[in-house]
Amino acid sequence: MHEQEEQTPARFTRRNVLTASASAAAALGAAGLPVLTTGTPAFATGGDHGHGGGLRAEPLIPSGNRGIILYSVRDRIGAAPDSTGVPYGFERVLARLAEIGYKEVEFAGYTQNTAILGRQITPKEIRKILDDNGLVANGTHTQINPGTFEQQMDIAQELGMKHIGTGGDPTNSAYKADWDAAADIWNELGRRAKARGLRLYTHNHHEAYDFLLDAGPLDPAGKPTRSSGLRRLEYFFDQADPRYVFFEMDIYWAYVARFKHTTYTDWRGNQQTDLFDPILTVAPRTARFPLFHAKDGDRNPSVPDGHDMVPLGDGDINFQQFFQTIGAPHLHHANWEHDNASGGTAIPAQSLNFAASSYTNMSELTIYRR
Repeated sequence: MHEQEEQTPARFTRRNVLTASASAAAALGAAGLPVLTTGTPAFATGGDHGHGGGLRAEPLIPSGNRGIILYSVRDRIGAAPDSTGVPYGFERVLARLAEIGYKEVEFAGYTQNTAILGRQITPKEIRKILDDNGLVANGTHTQINPGTFEQQMDIAQELGMKHIGTGGDPTNSAYKADWDAAADIWNELGRRAKARGLRLYTHNHHEAYDFLLDAGPLDPAGKPTRSSGLRRLEYFFDQADPRYVFFEMDIYWAYVARFKHTTYTDWRGNQQTDLFDPILTVAPRTARFPLFHAKDGDRNPSVPDGHDMVPLGDGDINFQQFFQTIGAPHLHHANWEHDNASGGTAIPAQSLNFAASSYTNMSELTIYRR
């Protein structure tokens, strides 16, 4: 934690559960969205003999909705049998994640080291491991394209998923025409997914919240060179059919976007400032975000992304404020992720240790109700 950020708690306890900022509350109110009461939670002095004054504590993220994307522990799933005592392969790693407390997993591939079985594991075998450990597959990051989509849906259904998605953006383009074309494809694939009882979703990185080039003079190829201030994925929200296309916000990358994508050049050539707000992006369309990556970052303006990726609870991102403000806790599934959790040969258990501490911190997020 950096000295200038000490006022933002990294771990959330019963004494700081309601910390929505005044600026966030004002913005939500102006948008016609519900505003949470801010300030210190009340601890009663009567009525129930000082035991909460009618307040009851509930987990902010229900236990059944606490998940992990297996990309975070890919080093151990892909590991060959060894003598370290650290779990390896799907059977041992998923058993350990269930022991930690996770109820859901999001896939990032379906392979393990062939030395474990003498061949590659099958989706049917993975499904049995899930069932044996009381785990549910809530989604996957796979390739989304028309040619292989039916095959990918077959695997998703074999594993019991309700969502199928990708770890990338629908397009990396800065131009509306490319996002329009992507929306046509995703609307059709989403329709096919819905017919099979699945929801199609896309996962963001920070580039998705950069500004479109949709205004001003044209370049030699006839493309705009300036911006109206509209962000790429926010344009896609309206082009994608809400019946068929859903989203998984990576909360860490959304806050990186808040750091990186703050200015654009308007059609007149003037620089404009616009601060991206992850909460205000989700709150008006919360039902379109069934999944989240609960990935934490410690603010560090000296690095390109403005944050160092850390286990959940060790950084500055205010998950309490985020999940409490967007509401609908039973709708949303939070998958912990850390892109660089592996400790390599020096600390082979590091990714699983990070998974354990992150689960503890996720489970301690609490909401108080009367």
